[in-house]
Amino acid sequence: MPSTTPGSSNGRRKERRKRANGQGSIYQRGDGLWVGAAYVLMPDGTTKRRPVYGKSEEIVRGKLTELQANSDQGIPADATGWTVERFLTVWLAQTVKPNRQPNTYVTYEKAVRLYLIPGLGKKRLNRLSGADVRQFIRRTETTCRCCEMGRDKARPEQERRCCAVGQCCNRRPSKRQVQVVHAVLRNALQAAVREELIRRNVAKLVQVSTPRYNVDRGLTVEQAHRLLDEAAGNRLYALLVLALFLGMRRGELLGLQWSDIDTDRETLTIRHTLQRVGGELRLLPPKTEDSERTLSLLGLVADALTEHRKLQQAERDAAGDRWVTTDHVFTTKIGTAIEPDNLRRFWMPLRQAAGLDGVVFHGLRHTCVTLLLDLGVPPHIVRDIAGHSAIEVTMTIYAHASMGEKRRALGRLDGHLTGPRP
Repeated sequence: MPSTTPGSSNGRRKERRKRANGQGSIYQRGDGLWVGAAYVLMPDGTTKRRPVYGKSEEIVRGKLTELQANSDQGIPADATGWTVERFLTVWLAQTVKPNRQPNTYVTYEKAVRLYLIPGLGKKRLNRLSGADVRQFIRRTETTCRCCEMGRDKARPEQERRCCAVGQCCNRRPSKRQVQVVHAVLRNALQAAVREELIRRNVAKLVQVSTPRYNVDRGLTVEQAHRLLDEAAGNRLYALLVLALFLGMRRGELLGLQWSDIDTDRETLTIRHTLQRVGGELRLLPPKTEDSERTLSLLGLVADALTEHRKLQQAERDAAGDRWVTTDHVFTTKIGTAIEPDNLRRFWMPLRQAAGLDGVVFHGLRHTCVTLLLDLGVPPHIVRDIAGHSAIEVTMTIYAHASMGEKRRALGRLDGHLTGPRP
């Protein structure tokens, strides 16, 4: 047999070592790199032969030992074959869609389709780094959407106004949109961590700019009185009263059922929200678990609902065979549910008549929370009335001191410091 000289390639190559069944094998390649391989558990539940590499036999042996120890504990190897796009697609279909509200799925799917897959989809899931995410976020913040997606080039030549003619419109995503995209990526990667596809959530390492919300949109008591006076006699007067006095959301008002109202106990329970999802109006559970709540029917609220029931019966009689029977409290003149976006046809003329231009309908909910706090109602009670998920929402987003409160507080301090000295 031919002898092996020390300088030959065969001399540098270590023979494949025979190990116990299941322990894997370790050997040195001709280029000096050490290689090991063993059958380990994969994310899809199967076992596959997985190679590892290192500069020394000890490094490779350590990697194999770790892989096999994880397999013994039911922990799969990193999903090295998965791209970010593949994981996000599976996550949307198997985790988000069956477990989240339909509108939440729509928001997540849009963020994945328009931003995450184009920006990060080709990256390997287990190799995604904080730097990758940071660069993606900065690029998203500064890139014109028209230029990136080539929207302008798809228009007829006479309608092109942006990148196709070299005059960028600088239509960049809002801070809120960037925040949503980052949140979707963070939630997706956290799911990957729970599934043990990756070891850490690199999206948590990246901070995004927080949008500033203009929360000072509530009405004063005088403005609220003026609005109620203008709405008197309107067929949706009761809807305005419930928004202003109970702080109900638009979808909660339009999803309210007569079966949710207990006249004997004088209570109203919010169990549904009406939203358009997938091209159809659907009754869905409230925004959060805390949004499902029972409120007392008192004073003007109870009176307005009583009168509204009579009005609805009169409209039913007038519609005759055209009436569509539903249990909705607030309907069109033929009994069908009111399209959420069509509520503006009621709101816009009313706010203009009351001299409240610029006030959005959601400002009525804000008014309810603000006035309750101004009356000294404890924040945890206000939180329960409004159905906030946490008291921080009540105090941070909605609660802002009125000028009257600030005047009274500074007046007390002035009296304390300028009064007779002890």
